[in-house]
Amino acid sequence: MTIRVLLADDQTLLRSAFRVLVDSEPDMKVVGEAADGAEAVALARTEKADVVLMDIRMPGTDGLAATRLISADPELAGVRVVMLTTFEVDEYVVQSLRAGASGFLGKGAEPEELLNAIRIAAAGEALLSPVATKGLIATFLAQGGSAGEGPDSAAYSKRLAALTVREREVLVLVAGGHSNDEIAERLVVSPLTVKTHVNRAMAKLGARDRAQLVVIAYESGLVRPRVE
Repeated sequence: MTIRVLLADDQTLLRSAFRVLVDSEPDMKVVGEAADGAEAVALARTEKADVVLMDIRMPGTDGLAATRLISADPELAGVRVVMLTTFEVDEYVVQSLRAGASGFLGKGAEPEELLNAIRIAAAGEALLSPVATKGLIATFLAQGGSAGEGPDSAAYSKRLAALTVREREVLVLVAGGHSNDEIAERLVVSPLTVKTHVNRAMAKLGARDRAQLVVIAYESGLVRPRVE
């Protein structure tokens, strides 16, 4: 299956470079380019994009607002957004994940990292490596947030009661940035079993994808970041 990619960035030169890179892969192609968030939302719908590479900062409707619009639209439920940031830890990263982004990637990433990010997002996984997760937590703390005090913390706490003991255990490990294979090894179960637990946790918590599980885990207070 060919992954349909939409490029959203106000820099024409950067979009051109991304297009050449993406179109060079046999399993993906660029189906549209947008210079602002509003155009990105419209193209995501008309071009049936699978993954949107979305710059956070754009004139007019920025990437954050565009991501909220995409994640709130039932017709775009299958669209995955990968936020592109100037720095690995951007001040808007937490907000973008809350808005429904599947993860984030620095603009200085290597070509293979970008292509891998597209494939991971298209598969429904989250772009949250252990390093990225630590950055996310640091950003969350820097913004004055603390575990159990997010805007939806009360609602999430109630939903956590519906999770089984094993699902909560898996959620804690997901929040630590561990992959399904790593979790399976720790719990001595199969990766498929872990995936089943993750999917059930997402359904019960109303999470769009794995990335939102991380935010929910911290905002609900289930996991509390350690300040080093």
